[in-house]
Amino acid sequence: MDNNNYSQVFENHKKFFQTKISLNIKYRIKSLKNLKKQIQLHENDIIEALRKDLGKSLAESYMSEIGIIYNEINYVLSKIKKWSNKSKVSSSLFNFLSSDYIVPNPYGVTLNISPWNYPFQLSISPIIGSISAGNTVILKPSEHSPNTSSILKIIIEKSFARGHVDVITGGPEIGKKLLKLNWDYIFFTGSTEIGKVVACEAAKTLTPVTLELGGNNPCVIDKNISINTTSKRIIWGKFLNCGQTCIAPNFLAIDSKIKDTFIKRLVKDVQETFGEKPIESPYYSRIINERHINRLSKLIDGYKLIHGGKFNKQKKFFEPTILEVDSIKDRILKDEIFGPILPVITYNSINELNKILNEYKNPLAFYVFSNNLSFAEKLISSYSFGGGAINDTIGQIVNKKLPFGGVGNSGIGKYHGYESFKTFSHFKPYIVKSNYFDLSFKYKLSENSIFFRITRKLLKYISI
Repeated sequence: MDNNNYSQVFENHKKFFQTKISLNIKYRIKSLKNLKKQIQLHENDIIEALRKDLGKSLAESYMSEIGIIYNEINYVLSKIKKWSNKSKVSSSLFNFLSSDYIVPNPYGVTLNISPWNYPFQLSISPIIGSISAGNTVILKPSEHSPNTSSILKIIIEKSFARGHVDVITGGPEIGKKLLKLNWDYIFFTGSTEIGKVVACEAAKTLTPVTLELGGNNPCVIDKNISINTTSKRIIWGKFLNCGQTCIAPNFLAIDSKIKDTFIKRLVKDVQETFGEKPIESPYYSRIINERHINRLSKLIDGYKLIHGGKFNKQKKFFEPTILEVDSIKDRILKDEIFGPILPVITYNSINELNKILNEYKNPLAFYVFSNNLSFAEKLISSYSFGGGAINDTIGQIVNKKLPFGGVGNSGIGKYHGYESFKTFSHFKPYIVKSNYFDLSFKYKLSENSIFFRITRKLLKYISI
């Protein structure tokens, strides 16, 4: 599609939505089934694109990108009719002899701006939610994962009618132009910095938004843990997709009593997982581009490394790296790392741990490893974050019945499963009032009226 025609594509979507075709439940179901069929037909193409863009293995591509989408489509198809029905709620005494309803309605023409780190999953997942709710979608995928963007374009053009779902590719300049249009809803996944720009543009037209951003995600390691299991789960969550995961542990806060033992285990497990030469491992992904290799190499500059630190710009390789920091003020802990670097900081007491955690407001994810469940749950309940886990990493996104989203700097709104349908729907209330009986005295707006005096007394004690 010619990106110079983006405004015409937008107008086509407005016209398509006005036809009301997308409101038809059977049409939504057919569209989602078409999408699933095209993904199945192009599975190998998707896997090859992810390999070219991010060096992902077949297993990682399927488990973290394609399989999640199949699961989402299957779940939505099994629930969409139920979700789309109007629901009846009990009436109020004020509306005596009325039937009161809530009906979900689509917003209209929606924009989905997706990122490069999970370029297939994070492009398609919001589309599933938006289409299930009856909207149209224009997808703007990341320019940093061009191979995946190309296959996305092919799949979407084969799955949906033009005006229902379309793809517009391009760099930041086309993104800025798209944000100037008057959308009915904007869904953005990416950095907090760009998320603020999206929010500012949306505010100009009072367009509702969902912002799925990132965060400096803490991972607390208590002295009372299962060391071997904890180490493996952290390595899996941290180095999945070469650390380019918004909910990966950003740093470890380890009880000083087990620090040395645990770090030795971490290093051993990294070597066992990716081999002595991880650059040769077919299961270790790559950094998206040279600019991010440069950023990561500057982050570790000057630090004494416990393990790793090697990189190769030509091969977009950055070794799994572990290092120790002395203070929560260290520059490497200032922002989300978004790469395969795992800083470790120690604490000697709960007070010290709380000082560390208080530095990081509203992370997207929060992890605690401890066999002391009361200790772990106290931390979970004491801090604000998007979602988290006790004795695991990443696992909170697997269950389609759990909402996913941030809070504050890590995001606005949530999705996955029913939450996606809710995000892209306006739940519209209305009442149907009977004409067979009417309390005519309630229309008299006087403090001496019977209706006013009864209501005034009742409202002090009960809900009517």
